[in-house]
Amino acid sequence: MFVAGQKEMQQLDQYTIEKIGLPGIVLMENAGERVVEEIMASAPCHNPVVLVLAGGGNNGGDGFVIARRLFDLDVQVHLCLISTPNRLKGDAKVHYDVYINRGLPISFYQDNSNIFMSHLQQADILIDAIFGTGINRLIREPYDQVIHMVNEYAGKKLIISVDIPSGLNSDNGKVQGVAVKADKTITFVFPKTGFFLNDGPMHVGEWKAVDISVPKSIVHDLGIKMPNLITENLVKASIPLRPHHGHKGTFGHVLVVGGSRSFVGAPVFTAKAVLHSGAGLATLAIPENIYSIAANISPEALFLPLSETDGHFDARAILEISPRLGQFTSIAIGPGMSRFPGGEAWIESFIQHLNGQPIVVDADALYLFRNQLEIIREYQGDVLFSPHPGEMANLLHTSIKEVEENRLEVATFFAKKYEVYLLLKGHRPIIATPAGNLYINPFGHDALGKGGSGDVLTGVIASFLSQGASPTEALVSASYLHAKAGEDKARMLSHYGVMPMDIIEGIRDQLVSMERK
Repeated sequence: MFVAGQKEMQQLDQYTIEKIGLPGIVLMENAGERVVEEIMASAPCHNPVVLVLAGGGNNGGDGFVIARRLFDLDVQVHLCLISTPNRLKGDAKVHYDVYINRGLPISFYQDNSNIFMSHLQQADILIDAIFGTGINRLIREPYDQVIHMVNEYAGKKLIISVDIPSGLNSDNGKVQGVAVKADKTITFVFPKTGFFLNDGPMHVGEWKAVDISVPKSIVHDLGIKMPNLITENLVKASIPLRPHHGHKGTFGHVLVVGGSRSFVGAPVFTAKAVLHSGAGLATLAIPENIYSIAANISPEALFLPLSETDGHFDARAILEISPRLGQFTSIAIGPGMSRFPGGEAWIESFIQHLNGQPIVVDADALYLFRNQLEIIREYQGDVLFSPHPGEMANLLHTSIKEVEENRLEVATFFAKKYEVYLLLKGHRPIIATPAGNLYINPFGHDALGKGGSGDVLTGVIASFLSQGASPTEALVSASYLHAKAGEDKARMLSHYGVMPMDIIEGIRDQLVSMERK
């Protein structure tokens, strides 16, 4: 499934109308019909009272169809036009005239707001058909007043938005002053990019993309490049297959390089995640002063204690590890490594001794690369970065605010410039490839906002690489499983109580579920 912005949806609609020959009024009729089906399936009571709020554009036109079709189903429905009739045009005007010619119930907000308030109070379901995907300016009166009044009923009445919550920018997910807080958004053809960026996840609620007879094949026919949405089917196709006759050598050997005196647990979580997600072997290369602690809490891993100074790797460690680097199929570097004097030179020397294996770079290894990214670009193997927004800001020498407000653009720029596979963490993770392909993970949870969570993710990525997954497949599948595990464990253990080992267990549960399917 793809994710569409305003421009892409305009291209799809235009092609359907002009080239295929399906009129816009038919698409609008189809859209309204699909929304009505979802309303009836979601109704909170047997005979719901429905209030449809319609604006003056095509989103309002969808609202006219919705109100008419609900009336034909004997639903107690009322239509309130927030705009004025003289502003209606095109397909929306056609469906408005049909509604009026049938003498169906309607009121006009700008004529009598008290009637609107009465209907608002009586309704069980509020249908937001005020603004669609074209809104890119601050919401003005009286629309902002109406949206504020609708939001006062958030959590008290069922609020369903048509295509996109009114006031939410479909491209970047920013609120244009005020936006409807929907319980459910019924969107057309594809989910919109803004659902997953900035304020979007806080406003769309549960979403569902419905068919309105716009062929999805147009994306390929016109060569439109759009982000991919990570779905369960995509993940199942991305997880490396395990031959039944395989042995530990078949499933790869991951080297985890990290740890320091102050951060013993991070590389351990990574190694545990490596093994729990299918790799045959995991070796922990850690400073020798934490070896006894790490070995005690991770007996399933192999260990390579390395020379250290003041709790951090030193130059002798490179000489000790370099003869063995050829035996590993993938490498994860950074968890718990921390920052130390000479760290930049150490990590540069380490990379130069590798044999082209895929590398997952995380945590403070990202910081140590920030001023020498050309090393990464010149590396002969695949490099995967998994920064959170703060680490991404460090890499680009910019602010977290700049990163968060431009997640797709930042991820695309960095991946292409430095030829890395990038997983930009966040509430809705973004994956970008050197070729410019984008993937959006629609899942995420605040339960994952805890130390050790990212170390687990690093381990799963490295594990899948060692088992033969491509960098894109490893990032797509690991990101999805990690996010879904967080959501599922939060339901069982609360938003507060999910720990790294719970996430590992949750990932294993997800894998069990996929195997059964």
